[in-house]
Amino acid sequence: MFRDSLEAGARAVAAHFDHVLSDAADLPVLHAMRYATTGGKGLRGWLVLEGARLHDVAPERALWPACAIEAIHAYSLVHDDLPCMDDDDLRRGLPTVHRKWDEATAVLAGDALQALGFEMVADPRCHPDPLVRADLTLSLARAAGARGMVLGQALDMAAERADAPLDLQQITALQAGKTGALIAWSAEAGARLAHADLAPLTAYAERLGLAFQIADDILDVEGDAETVGKAVGKDAGRGKATFVSLLGLEGAKARATSLVTEACDALSPYGHRADALREAARFVISRRN
Repeated sequence: MFRDSLEAGARAVAAHFDHVLSDAADLPVLHAMRYATTGGKGLRGWLVLEGARLHDVAPERALWPACAIEAIHAYSLVHDDLPCMDDDDLRRGLPTVHRKWDEATAVLAGDALQALGFEMVADPRCHPDPLVRADLTLSLARAAGARGMVLGQALDMAAERADAPLDLQQITALQAGKTGALIAWSAEAGARLAHADLAPLTAYAERLGLAFQIADDILDVEGDAETVGKAVGKDAGRGKATFVSLLGLEGAKARATSLVTEACDALSPYGHRADALREAARFVISRRN
């Protein structure tokens, strides 16, 4: 049931992208933008839609921030894959944007997707109240920028040049930015749209984001490129500290399971209405790609 909901959310977000980009120019950068948002599970967009449903926000409003977070996430992946960053050839089972086109097109496509994300949460069709739109825009900027995702990426790059690997506290802080910040914003967006209390969803999302990254580290060890859709084993090859290298494989799995339990417990104020979010948390550590 959760997988059906996740797939339906991904289809809705893809259709909204088509609508937003319907009058775009016929240029490589626009084709690259569409390409970069194709595939993937759409978990972040789904979290926005589900959080909005939990707070009785109309789906047609929720689609704007749902599409926005997927645009920001796609931009981050396009730039992360570049030779100057992680230098990856494969993403979601397909050639990365800079391989399919070129580096300049990838940079511009990422830039355009980032701008599009902010454009969508600032659009009056997202919410009639300008204060709500301002809150969504400001919080997204903080989650995506030098206080959130970009900070995490910068810490990750610095760690590769450091003399000693990161310890558990440091890597937890790194991943709270690199992976967790956008997941947290996704989970909180529905409550922001409804002027509701963020605290339960913030607590849920913090644990979900960390469990998601631990699951990624496990997949990097146990997965294969064909199933995962990207290169695996790169972290070990670079000598990077990961949750697996610090906790061991079984320890990492146990920590992820514990985090999922904590995430589900954080949703207790919503009762059974939040069961889909609980399923999402369990899905995160059971996925194979």
